[in-house]
Amino acid sequence: MMMGNPSVNMTATTEAPLLAVDDLRVTFPTRTGEVTAVRGVSFTLGKERLGIVGESGSGKSQTGRAIMGLTAGHAKITANKLEFRGRDLLSMPKSERRHIRGKQIAMILQDPKYSLNPVMTIGRQIVETLKTHEKVSGAQAKERVITMLESVQIRDPGRVYDLYPHEVSGGMGQRVMIAMMLICGPELLIADEPTSALDVTVQLDVLDILDKLVSERGMGLIFVSHDLRLVSSFCDRVLVMYAGRVVEELASADLSKASHPYTLGLLNCLPTIGSNRHPLPVLDRKPEWSL
Repeated sequence: MMMGNPSVNMTATTEAPLLAVDDLRVTFPTRTGEVTAVRGVSFTLGKERLGIVGESGSGKSQTGRAIMGLTAGHAKITANKLEFRGRDLLSMPKSERRHIRGKQIAMILQDPKYSLNPVMTIGRQIVETLKTHEKVSGAQAKERVITMLESVQIRDPGRVYDLYPHEVSGGMGQRVMIAMMLICGPELLIADEPTSALDVTVQLDVLDILDKLVSERGMGLIFVSHDLRLVSSFCDRVLVMYAGRVVEELASADLSKASHPYTLGLLNCLPTIGSNRHPLPVLDRKPEWSL
């Protein structure tokens, strides 16, 4: 698997960022008051791999959904800036936001078992995505879908085109999801834990596909995960989130220089080959991390 190159992708370029996020907040009303799931998240993204890592409930997935415009309707989203290619995502008309979603910004969801329609064939689902954004004939659409299935390393794509989601493995289902999100050629891809339900060997295959597509197409990638080691080996930069906010941002090559106690705690909990650490350390959370 090709590794990221932080020295190339850090803010050493004068090119305007694909995505600019400043003080993003996502709040949900509840019976006992408002719950803020994302608290003041800020970052920019260019043509690079940005990892967002944190434990369950840290707000990383809600950050991605807010960018996509997929947050639940009753939620409140605010930001000083939430711009894609200089366009304000929060103030633009809903029709324009729908056009961007899937065409220019795409999101790979976590588990294909729940993301794919079980009563539609794989080919029909991807064709539907393509025809939503482009005017193509049925024959042209099928040809492009089969080509895309082949590009994500699916053998015999013509056969898979006519299968239903339950007829393919988890790893192949995830590749189908990647093909569906990439069929319209987006500039920004958000991958929400795309490998968490896969075994290690299939994980590497999926990461290799994403790596090649980002490199060859010049896309920006936001890779959401709870696996700090995986993110550090695959991404160029890492945002560490805790309790809805970013507690640390650094190049993946500089994780050993992390200073926040939460990041250090996560690193300390990782198993090390050749060392006798039993039981593994437990992360000792501090109330001040949530402030």
